[in-house]
Amino acid sequence: MSRLLVATLWLLHFLPLPALAVLGNTLGRLLFGLAGKRRHIVLVNLRLCFPELDEDQRRRLAKAHFKVLGRGMLERSLLWWASPQRLAPLLRVEGEERMRQLVDAGRPVLMLTPHFVGLDAGGAAIAMRFDSASIYAVQSDPVFDRLLLRGRQRFGDQLLLSRQESVRASVRAMKSGRPLYYLPDMDFGGKDSLFVPFFGVQTATIPGLSRLARLAGATVVPCVTRILPGGEGYAVEVGEPWADFPTDDVEADTRRMNAWIEAAVRTMPEQYYWVHRRFKTRPPGEPRPY
Repeated sequence: MSRLLVATLWLLHFLPLPALAVLGNTLGRLLFGLAGKRRHIVLVNLRLCFPELDEDQRRRLAKAHFKVLGRGMLERSLLWWASPQRLAPLLRVEGEERMRQLVDAGRPVLMLTPHFVGLDAGGAAIAMRFDSASIYAVQSDPVFDRLLLRGRQRFGDQLLLSRQESVRASVRAMKSGRPLYYLPDMDFGGKDSLFVPFFGVQTATIPGLSRLARLAGATVVPCVTRILPGGEGYAVEVGEPWADFPTDDVEADTRRMNAWIEAAVRTMPEQYYWVHRRFKTRPPGEPRPY
């Protein structure tokens, strides 16, 4: 079944992006109707994060999310097989010069990359411009594991670090001149996490951004990837390097990170990765919401 799905995706990558977008939107509508467990997770997340919306508004937002999720699933085929010449005009990077200046000056760079649906396209866009590093989670399906590894290593000289490798490997990568494409906004359980607000909810959050920045002497550069309408492609927004970060207060740094991610999510709420159980780990005594 995995090989059949991969073969289907390979065939789809020959389609123009506008056609892929239409198919992705259709797939998303089907998933909203059929994937009841994931739909429930999304609706719970939206209820917690957007209490000001009524049920109908949250349901419309959930449907919009599943549409971009469907697009992301099918358009990933382009990242895996399309030529660099085809991809280049589809993956625009705004603010590239900021990171280029830091890398050329020999500064370690830590890219804060929240879980937006288009993050894989953002990773490909960065890889086409910089030899970078990222943290890789081994997939349970060996077919997709090989495919994802190959896809992330297509461009330049990319270093993939497993989650089991030590923090030292990430620090060494940044100090060697590789920007680290870092995704810290998932629930990895209570161990090594702090409870800090995210959309007003106390949320288990790893404080790795602050600690890695301190250990590597790295500059934190925020990076958000936006899926554009139709066949326009993706816009990768590299923001201004953070000043006064890290501080001596790891919890304050982690609060700042979550506040920044929340502000970014509010600019395109349908594109955040709501199918993840972001609030599954609760403070002692609180029930799980899912």
